[in-house]
Amino acid sequence: QVQLVESGGGLVQAGGSLRLSCAASGRTVSNYAMGWFRQAPGKEREFVAVIRTSGGRTPYADSVKGRFTISRDNAKNTAYLQMNSLKAEDTAVYYCAARSISRPLSTAVSAYDYWGQGTQVTVSS
Repeated sequence: QVQLVESGGGLVQAGGSLRLSCAASGRTVSNYAMGWFRQAPGKEREFVAVIRTSGGRTPYADSVKGRFTISRDNAKNTAYLQMNSLKAEDTAVYYCAARSISRPLSTAVSAYDYWGQGTQVTVSS
């Protein structure tokens, strides 16, 4: 079992940056792909980015490509989402999620087994 806790959210002006962290407990996340998703009020949870244990292919949503970077530090059992050039439309609760790497990478919410509680990111215009 994996427990995930997001942190690093907050209020930032458009054009600014934030780095989100996702800390694992109960079990390391080294054996899992880690994904970031976000959900704005009244909207469906949507894919942001995903990374495998050893890096490699890191798919991004078109809306964040070139601005966001996903990474992980397995020694710290932590995944990160560096968010640059933030826009008002990036405002959402951001969630990290874990998925067994025995399966192919997925951008689907339904494919992930473990979820954090989320951290709020608010971008003012």
